[in-house]
Amino acid sequence: MKFLPGLILLCLVMLISPSQGFRFAELPDRTVTVNLREEFQTIHSFGASDCWSAKFIGKWRDEARKNQIADLLFSLDTLSSGQPKGIGLSLWRMNIGAGSYEQGDSSYIRDEWRREECFLDNQGRYDWTKQAGNQWFLQAARQRGVRYTLGFTNSAPVQMTRNGKAFSPGGKTFNLKPTALDPFADFLTTVADHFKFDYLSPINEPQWDWTAGKNGKANQEGSPAENSDILNVTKALSAKLAAKKSKTTIVSGESGQLNYLYERAESGRGNQLNYFFTPNEASSLAKLPNVEPIWAYHSYFTTCRDSLLVAARQRVAQQVQAVGNPMLWQSEFGVLGDICGQYNGSPRHTDMDYGLYVAKVIHNDLTIANVTSWQWWLAINPYNYSDGLVYINGPDGNYKQHNNARLDGQIIDSKQLWAFGNYARFIRPGMKRISVQITGSDALKEASQSMVSAYKDPDRKQVVLVCVNMTSNATTLPLTGLNIRNGHFACYTTTETKTLAKSVVSTRQIQLEPKSVVTLVGTYQ
Repeated sequence: MKFLPGLILLCLVMLISPSQGFRFAELPDRTVTVNLREEFQTIHSFGASDCWSAKFIGKWRDEARKNQIADLLFSLDTLSSGQPKGIGLSLWRMNIGAGSYEQGDSSYIRDEWRREECFLDNQGRYDWTKQAGNQWFLQAARQRGVRYTLGFTNSAPVQMTRNGKAFSPGGKTFNLKPTALDPFADFLTTVADHFKFDYLSPINEPQWDWTAGKNGKANQEGSPAENSDILNVTKALSAKLAAKKSKTTIVSGESGQLNYLYERAESGRGNQLNYFFTPNEASSLAKLPNVEPIWAYHSYFTTCRDSLLVAARQRVAQQVQAVGNPMLWQSEFGVLGDICGQYNGSPRHTDMDYGLYVAKVIHNDLTIANVTSWQWWLAINPYNYSDGLVYINGPDGNYKQHNNARLDGQIIDSKQLWAFGNYARFIRPGMKRISVQITGSDALKEASQSMVSAYKDPDRKQVVLVCVNMTSNATTLPLTGLNIRNGHFACYTTTETKTLAKSVVSTRQIQLEPKSVVTLVGTYQ
């Protein structure tokens, strides 16, 4: 450098960010315009579930390490550097178990991590000491200000199922005894009342059969269900909650794939928006007490290629309008299986490429499908798999030896956690999504380049922009449409080497580091 002419040296210095060392490529033909007046959905929450590990980890003797995990997931506190301590989830999902854990190996669920205790025994007695680990995390979430709690089931209690197990005996039949519909509704109502859940979700991924494999063992609790089964459970549960004047409401759906909301699935398990929300139909949920006008889906298997990611969400948004605009929740997601050869659940990945993938899915679920809540699957993961936010390792490197992990296991964060935090920590319940336009672009182009979404809190005059740069190039996008107090945003950046790192940046343009998720927060005038 010392041999370069002074003018060339000066030009190079101007091109290099003094704080970050990146050469930013300006894209003046791709201006970002935010319109505060054009509003879309009101954001309800960002959440995750306690499956399958809370039952063990919540019973660790080491309170400090349990609290470390809880802080990563729930905390709204800020470190001295300005970096958030955690991702500030606003909804926590607690699994209401079916009793496979008490059955032990005779449950025929091969992995004890995926067996769950049940609060109700076969004599009709409730034991509220069960699921103590799950209860620890439920309390930790509430202590840290998590706004909403939801109880969900994968199976009815084993004493109520057709085969006495927490998974399907085979075929397509809902694994609930015909005489157990009311007892199942009573059970869920009692549990919801005890824990004061805001929401109940009574059936999970009904499109899957949840049977045992060739070895006679099942992977987890679960049951298939047709739309008519979902309707019957919802009606029975609605009546029980209403009779108790409960404040808990039902959120139905948990569809295994997004396209089952508008396409056929075998055994009467598809076209769910039409089935449950078409006005004046006998199956309509619209007028049932203690039932929210919400349908929940899972974003698995509809995220690649980018053309499918965008088109499926455009299709579901159109169908929502056609049936009277019920709200949508994306209620379960993680990195599952092979994803177009670019990402894979196995083995465990915690790097920024996976954080970017998660951010891309969140962006499209929010901006195209218009979901009001977005929720993750395994909040705490003991496996050599990529569908966790926080990971644990035993001291011997064995992911699943919970007895050892109770003593001195490792706690590992992930870029999935922090990229999710770029949304969850800053887009708070009650904020409204507002319009963002990128000149000369569309949703499909943006999915492989740069994505920007925006949200406002009218009471606090706060605006939040979340920007995702999928490319390996540092990018500058001119920004218009906002008049921000003091001309500066608080900026929180997640990259391979940063986790919601705080800085202060100008409001005239958006600067995105390579492969980054950036949240900008300001007060508008």
